[in-house]
Amino acid sequence: MYSANMKPFSLRLLPVIFVASLALVPLALPADETKDGRWESLFNGKNLAGWVPVHDAAFVVTNGNLRLVKGNGWLRTEKQFSDFIFEAEWCALEPGYDSGFLIRSGLVGKPWPKDAWQVNLKASSLGGLVKGFKTVVPAETPRMPVGKWVKFRLEVRGQKVTLDVDGERAWEFGELDAARGNIGIQAEDKAFDFRNLRVQDLSAGGSPAKN
Repeated sequence: MYSANMKPFSLRLLPVIFVASLALVPLALPADETKDGRWESLFNGKNLAGWVPVHDAAFVVTNGNLRLVKGNGWLRTEKQFSDFIFEAEWCALEPGYDSGFLIRSGLVGKPWPKDAWQVNLKASSLGGLVKGFKTVVPAETPRMPVGKWVKFRLEVRGQKVTLDVDGERAWEFGELDAARGNIGIQAEDKAFDFRNLRVQDLSAGGSPAKN
Protein backbone atom coordinates (compact mmCIF):
# COMPACT_ATOMS: atom_id res chain seq x y z
CA MET A 1 0.00 0.00 0.00
CA TYR A 2 1.30 3.44 -0.86
CA SER A 3 0.64 6.52 1.27
CA ALA A 4 1.58 10.15 0.90
CA ASN A 5 4.11 9.77 3.76
CA MET A 6 6.01 6.96 2.05
CA LYS A 7 9.16 7.88 0.05
CA PRO A 8 9.87 6.28 -3.31
CA PHE A 9 11.99 3.15 -3.05
CA SER A 10 14.96 4.77 -4.86
CA LEU A 11 15.08 7.66 -2.39
CA ARG A 12 15.06 5.27 0.57
CA LEU A 13 18.21 3.61 -0.86
CA LEU A 14 20.22 6.84 -1.07
CA PRO A 15 21.52 6.85 2.55
CA VAL A 16 22.64 3.21 2.18
CA ILE A 17 24.46 3.93 -1.07
CA PHE A 18 26.16 7.00 0.43
CA VAL A 19 27.45 5.13 3.49
CA ALA A 20 28.71 2.27 1.34
CA SER A 21 30.55 4.67 -0.93
CA LEU A 22 32.41 6.19 2.02
CA ALA A 23 33.99 2.82 2.74
CA LEU A 24 35.59 2.91 -0.70
CA VAL A 25 37.25 6.32 -0.21
CA PRO A 26 40.89 5.99 0.98
CA LEU A 27 41.81 7.88 4.11
CA ALA A 28 44.12 10.84 3.53
CA LEU A 29 47.64 10.51 4.92
CA PRO A 30 49.18 13.34 6.94
CA ALA A 31 51.46 15.57 4.89
CA ASP A 32 54.61 14.36 6.68
CA GLU A 33 53.94 10.64 6.16
CA THR A 34 54.38 8.51 3.08
CA LYS A 35 52.18 5.83 1.63
CA ASP A 36 54.72 3.10 2.29
CA GLY A 37 55.87 4.57 5.62
CA ARG A 38 59.57 4.68 4.73
CA TRP A 39 60.23 7.98 6.49
CA GLU A 40 61.74 7.33 9.91
CA SER A 41 61.84 10.05 12.52
CA LEU A 42 65.28 10.48 14.09
CA PHE A 43 64.15 12.68 16.97
CA ASN A 44 61.11 12.19 19.18
CA GLY A 45 61.09 15.68 20.71
CA LYS A 46 61.44 14.24 24.23
CA ASN A 47 64.91 12.75 24.67
CA LEU A 48 68.04 11.61 22.84
CA ALA A 49 66.78 8.11 22.09
CA GLY A 50 68.53 6.79 18.99
CA TRP A 51 71.50 9.15 19.38
CA VAL A 52 74.92 8.84 21.03
CA PRO A 53 76.96 11.87 22.25
CA VAL A 54 80.65 11.53 21.37
CA HIS A 55 83.48 13.28 23.25
CA ASP A 56 82.76 16.75 24.67
CA ALA A 57 79.37 17.47 23.11
CA ALA A 58 76.41 18.76 25.11
CA PHE A 59 72.98 18.21 23.55
CA VAL A 60 69.66 18.58 25.38
CA VAL A 61 65.95 18.72 24.52
CA THR A 62 64.40 22.18 24.90
CA ASN A 63 60.80 23.03 23.95
CA GLY A 64 60.61 19.96 21.74
CA ASN A 65 63.78 20.89 19.85
CA LEU A 66 67.16 19.18 19.88
CA ARG A 67 69.54 21.80 21.25
CA LEU A 68 73.28 21.86 20.78
CA VAL A 69 74.47 23.73 23.87
CA LYS A 70 78.27 23.68 23.66
CA GLY A 71 81.35 21.49 23.44
CA ASN A 72 83.67 20.04 20.83
CA GLY A 73 82.53 16.64 19.66
CA TRP A 74 79.49 15.31 17.87
CA LEU A 75 76.17 13.56 18.23
CA ARG A 76 75.75 10.44 16.10
CA THR A 77 72.91 8.12 15.21
CA GLU A 78 72.95 4.66 16.73
CA LYS A 79 72.25 3.22 13.28
CA GLN A 80 74.51 3.34 10.28
CA PHE A 81 73.36 4.13 6.75
CA SER A 82 74.66 3.73 3.22
CA ASP A 83 72.09 5.15 0.77
CA PHE A 84 69.60 7.51 2.38
CA ILE A 85 67.72 10.81 2.34
CA PHE A 86 68.18 12.94 5.44
CA GLU A 87 66.13 16.02 6.27
CA ALA A 88 66.51 18.44 9.15
CA GLU A 89 65.64 21.98 10.10
CA TRP A 90 68.23 24.02 11.98
CA CYS A 91 68.36 27.41 13.65
CA ALA A 92 71.55 29.14 14.78
CA LEU A 93 71.24 30.73 18.20
CA GLU A 94 74.32 32.96 18.28
CA PRO A 95 76.50 34.98 15.88
CA GLY A 96 79.54 33.35 14.30
CA TYR A 97 77.78 30.01 14.37
CA ASP A 98 79.53 26.80 13.34
CA SER A 99 78.38 23.19 13.15
CA GLY A 100 77.70 20.63 10.45
CA PHE A 101 75.91 17.45 9.39
CA LEU A 102 78.18 14.42 9.08
CA ILE A 103 77.30 11.72 6.53
CA ARG A 104 78.51 8.11 6.35
CA SER A 105 80.87 8.96 9.16
CA GLY A 106 83.26 6.60 10.88
CA LEU A 107 83.98 6.64 14.62
CA VAL A 108 87.76 7.03 14.76
CA GLY A 109 89.06 10.48 15.62
CA LYS A 110 88.78 13.15 18.30
CA PRO A 111 87.03 15.50 18.79
CA TRP A 112 85.48 14.70 15.39
CA PRO A 113 85.80 11.66 13.11
CA LYS A 114 88.95 11.68 11.00
CA ASP A 115 88.45 12.67 7.34
CA ALA A 116 84.67 12.67 7.79
CA TRP A 117 82.35 14.07 5.12
CA GLN A 118 80.43 17.06 6.43
CA VAL A 119 77.90 19.55 5.11
CA ASN A 120 78.88 22.80 6.75
CA LEU A 121 76.71 24.87 9.06
CA LYS A 122 79.39 27.50 9.46
CA ALA A 123 78.10 31.05 8.97
CA SER A 124 80.83 32.00 6.52
CA SER A 125 80.70 28.77 4.44
CA LEU A 126 77.12 27.64 4.81
CA GLY A 127 76.17 24.48 2.94
CA GLY A 128 79.66 23.72 1.67
CA LEU A 129 80.81 20.09 1.47
CA VAL A 130 83.94 19.33 3.49
CA LYS A 131 86.11 16.22 3.88
CA GLY A 132 88.07 16.47 7.09
CA PHE A 133 89.31 20.07 6.97
CA LYS A 134 89.34 20.35 3.17
CA THR A 135 86.55 22.09 1.26
CA VAL A 136 85.39 19.89 -1.63
CA VAL A 137 82.28 21.80 -2.75
CA PRO A 138 82.44 25.55 -2.01
CA ALA A 139 79.53 27.13 -0.20
CA GLU A 140 77.04 29.04 -2.33
CA THR A 141 74.22 29.37 0.23
CA PRO A 142 74.07 32.91 1.67
CA ARG A 143 74.61 33.45 5.38
CA MET A 144 71.36 32.96 7.29
CA PRO A 145 70.43 35.28 10.15
CA VAL A 146 70.51 34.06 13.74
CA GLY A 147 67.08 32.83 14.80
CA LYS A 148 65.94 31.78 11.31
CA TRP A 149 64.82 28.19 10.66
CA VAL A 150 66.41 26.63 7.57
CA LYS A 151 65.68 23.22 6.02
CA PHE A 152 68.44 21.00 4.62
CA ARG A 153 67.72 17.89 2.55
CA LEU A 154 70.60 15.54 1.75
CA GLU A 155 70.27 12.62 -0.65
CA VAL A 156 73.14 10.14 -0.65
CA ARG A 157 73.23 7.35 -3.26
CA GLY A 158 76.39 5.48 -4.10
CA GLN A 159 79.04 8.14 -4.68
CA LYS A 160 76.50 10.89 -5.36
CA VAL A 161 75.37 13.50 -2.82
CA THR A 162 72.89 16.33 -3.37
CA LEU A 163 71.95 19.19 -1.08
CA ASP A 164 68.66 21.12 -1.20
CA VAL A 165 68.27 24.24 0.95
CA ASP A 166 64.68 25.29 1.67
CA GLY A 167 63.51 23.30 -1.35
CA GLU A 168 66.10 24.68 -3.81
CA ARG A 169 68.96 22.60 -5.23
CA ALA A 170 72.28 23.92 -3.91
CA TRP A 171 74.73 21.44 -5.46
CA GLU A 172 75.45 17.90 -6.61
CA PHE A 173 78.67 15.96 -6.02
CA GLY A 174 79.63 12.57 -7.46
CA GLU A 175 82.82 11.40 -5.75
CA LEU A 176 81.87 10.42 -2.21
CA ASP A 177 84.35 7.75 -1.09
CA ALA A 178 82.70 6.57 2.14
CA ALA A 179 80.40 3.56 1.68
CA ARG A 180 78.57 3.43 5.00
CA GLY A 181 78.51 5.14 8.37
CA ASN A 182 76.64 7.25 10.88
CA ILE A 183 74.71 10.46 10.43
CA GLY A 184 75.93 13.06 12.89
CA ILE A 185 75.72 16.64 14.12
CA GLN A 186 79.01 18.38 14.81
CA ALA A 187 79.50 20.45 17.96
CA GLU A 188 81.92 23.38 17.72
CA ASP A 189 80.99 25.25 20.89
CA LYS A 190 78.20 27.22 19.22
CA ALA A 191 74.51 26.89 20.10
CA PHE A 192 71.90 25.58 17.63
CA ASP A 193 68.38 24.20 17.68
CA PHE A 194 67.33 21.31 15.42
CA ARG A 195 63.91 19.87 14.65
CA ASN A 196 62.07 17.59 12.21
CA LEU A 197 65.05 15.28 11.75
CA ARG A 198 64.07 12.29 9.64
CA VAL A 199 65.59 9.75 7.27
CA GLN A 200 64.66 7.40 4.47
CA ASP A 201 66.90 4.34 4.31
CA LEU A 202 67.30 3.61 0.60
CA SER A 203 69.77 0.76 1.04
CA ALA A 204 67.16 -1.85 0.12
CA GLY A 205 66.64 -0.12 -3.25
CA GLY A 206 63.63 1.60 -4.73
CA SER A 207 62.77 5.20 -5.36
CA PRO A 208 62.33 7.81 -2.63
CA ALA A 209 58.89 8.16 -1.08
CA LYS A 210 57.08 11.42 -1.75
CA ASN A 211 56.21 13.91 0.99
